[in-house]
Amino acid sequence: MCTLAIFVGQLPGLPLMIAANRDEFLDRNATGPELLATAPRVVGGRDLQAGGTWLAISEPGTVAGVLNRRTGALPLASKRSRGELPMMALAAGSAAAAAPRIRALDGNAYNAFNLLVADRDEAWVAQNHADGIRLTPLDRGLHLLSNLDIDDPTCPKIARSHTRFAAAGEQFTRDRDATRFRAELHAIVADHTLSLDPRLPDALGAICVHAGPFGTRCSSLLFLDDAGHWQHWFAAGPPCERAFETTLVP
Repeated sequence: MCTLAIFVGQLPGLPLMIAANRDEFLDRNATGPELLATAPRVVGGRDLQAGGTWLAISEPGTVAGVLNRRTGALPLASKRSRGELPMMALAAGSAAAAAPRIRALDGNAYNAFNLLVADRDEAWVAQNHADGIRLTPLDRGLHLLSNLDIDDPTCPKIARSHTRFAAAGEQFTRDRDATRFRAELHAIVADHTLSLDPRLPDALGAICVHAGPFGTRCSSLLFLDDAGHWQHWFAAGPPCERAFETTLVP
């Protein structure tokens, strides 16, 4: 998953709201949202190559998502799948309970990652570095993740989308129009506009990616309400081509 926006404690009636595109090789098979665990109940897509997930939600109202992090080092196939990490975090039952478990992991066992874990009480991002795993708490407001650092303004995806996500959140705060909000979020995650980034081919700098054998495979909109209930809207393909439909929740 290569673009993820999260509103933490900012939107009326929604302690958490996440919009996320998964970018991956097109021949890497995966399922749409399905039941991944029962204690607690966890729903998310399943990567059929390594068996993990890129984004999942739990019945207690926790979300976890993992993104590859670009460091300049080539990823090693011998390392553990990063798709294990969201399931480890969600098995803890809350973001607070997951923090010590993730911090205690051997970060060198995995290729570089950004791991988001959040619930209505707290949100943080874990990254594995040479000196261990670092957890960064997310304050109230809008935050964006890609394969660089949190809210990194040098990332073309973040630079392109931050203003639009913020404006959509402000509009929803004013009018509480959920249908309009989803439509605006859909337009953002389906955007092909390119921001020049000398580190990447232009196609990879768009939010919705089409780059030959690699591209945006699916998109998710996740809403956690004040009662702790999830709404999950899922586009089973590039959001520029596929509509969002309601899907399974824990």
